[in-house]
Formats: sequence, structure tokens, C-alpha cells
Amino acid sequence: MRHQLLAGVCGLALSVAPTAFAQTQTQTPPSAEKPAADTDTANAADDDKQAPIPFEGGQLTITQPEQDGEKVLSYDGKQLASNYDVFFDKIVKIGDVNVALIDVGDGGNQCGPAKVIVWKPQGGEIQSTTVEQDECGAPPSAVSDSAIYFVPYLLPGDEKPALQWSPTTGLTISGNLTYVPQPGTDWKDIDPSKYDNIIDAFHNEAVYKEAEKLLGKDMPDMATSLLVGGGTEKTASGAFYASGCVPHDCGGNDGFMAVDPAKHQLYFARRGDNGQPNAWPALTTWPADVKEALDKALGSAN
Repeated sequence: MRHQLLAGVCGLALSVAPTAFAQTQTQTPPSAEKPAADTDTANAADDDKQAPIPFEGGQLTITQPEQDGEKVLSYDGKQLASNYDVFFDKIVKIGDVNVALIDVGDGGNQCGPAKVIVWKPQGGEIQSTTVEQDECGAPPSAVSDSAIYFVPYLLPGDEKPALQWSPTTGLTISGNLTYVPQPGTDWKDIDPSKYDNIIDAFHNEAVYKEAEKLLGKDMPDMATSLLVGGGTEKTASGAFYASGCVPHDCGGNDGFMAVDPAKHQLYFARRGDNGQPNAWPALTTWPADVKEALDKALGSAN
């Protein structure tokens, strides 16, 4: 999903990040040599292993001490992090310091991992820090010669800090980013065939302003309830809609959104604590075909 970002006080974060990707210096860990195995089970288990990564005179290792347990990231036997998904990303150079980046997370739908940064100051011991902005992992990273930038993924109504890290200053805030729709777009510009997720409709300025009126401060939560979702469907009257859910809480925190471009109307619903949806506007005002789509999507007998 593509989001428009407006820098509040952090033009630096947005201007540096695109070029930083081109400047990234990476090293790929050697491929693991697979020993001969007599069974398919042994082969499958071996496929999960990751080769040791040479780093600053030692080795970064990713192991799984217990079957079906958490993987453990260590440096020469010293544990640095653990979780169910641990994968080596790359080694980059920030100034004159080599820095290893490792993805560590819970796994699951639509949830990115946290980023573990590992480095060794000159004459010092191995150091590590973990970057995560919320319960769903860290923002994507972009690397320049002097710092690593983390530009957050924004949902409609969101405002989040952009972060940067360097060996000398550590993790700092470089400014704030605010979600904004595409200026000048209107109802006539809506094309649901181009949406990977119905959240993409918020890119449209007319949709965003109408959603803001209906949802107010609930807009980010409403958008979050649509994150795990796919394409849209259409009602008989021409409105298009989709349902989704909050990552790791499908069935317990589900959302529904419908857009009627011809009538300039939006419809939102989220499953409430009592199993019935909270709705914007009130359900009694919804057209019959849109309400029918809601009932099918959320399994509500309203």
C-alpha cells in the first residue's frame, strides 16, 4: 500500500531516505552447507538453519535451542535477542563502523519485524539495540553514509516520529511525519481496481475529508481494523466494499468499509465488544445492499 507522507519538521528524513538506499553497502552471509540427510523431515529441519555470519572478529549465530521454540541471535555465545522469527538482513558501514542489521519478530499477518542493530565500537565490546515503533515491528530502514533512517508506515489519521540511528548519537527522533491524502483528488478519481486494500481509498482527498468528518480521532483505529484484507467487492447499487481485521486479532477486531462514489458516501463498521458492530454513520441510515454486505462480511445478524 502506498501512502503519501508530509514532513512536519523532518525534511531531512524524507530527503535523505530515497538516496540512502543507493548508498547501502551490504554483505551477504555465506550459504549454509547442508549435510546429507536420510529423511524428508531432516531436510526440512535443515532448511530452517542459518549459517553463522562472520562479524568484527567473531560470529553472529541464529539458533533454535528447542524445536518449535524461539530462535536466538547471539554473538560468540552472548545472547542479543530472541523471538520466533529471526533473520539476518545485511551488514552496512556507518562512518567507519560496521553495523549488522537483523530482523526479529513474532511473525504473523501484516506485521513487520523489529530491527536489531549490532555493532562493535573500536576497542569496545559488542553492542546491540532494538528499533520498534509499535507492537507491529519497526519502520522500514534506509541507510546513508552517516546514519540509518527509519521512516514509519502511516495509516490515515496517523502522525509518527521519523527516527535515525548512528554509532555516535544512538537512536534519535529526526522529526514528525503526518499522513495526508493526494491533494486535488475527488470522488470522480476513485478507481477501486487499483487498490491492493480498501485503505488505499484514503489517498483520495474527498474520501479522506469525509472519513475525517465521520470518524474523527477514531480514523487510525478504523484503518487498523482493515489492515489484514484484500481487494474490494461491489454491491448492486455500485458501492464498493471490503472487510479486514487487526493483525493477530482476526475474528476479535474486524472492520468494514464501503465507498459509494456516485452518492459521495462512506460507511464504516467495527465489531464491538458485544459482537455487534459500531457504525459510522448509524446503521439505520445504511442502504439495504451495503448493510447486507456488512452482515455477510462480519457475520452479524443485525
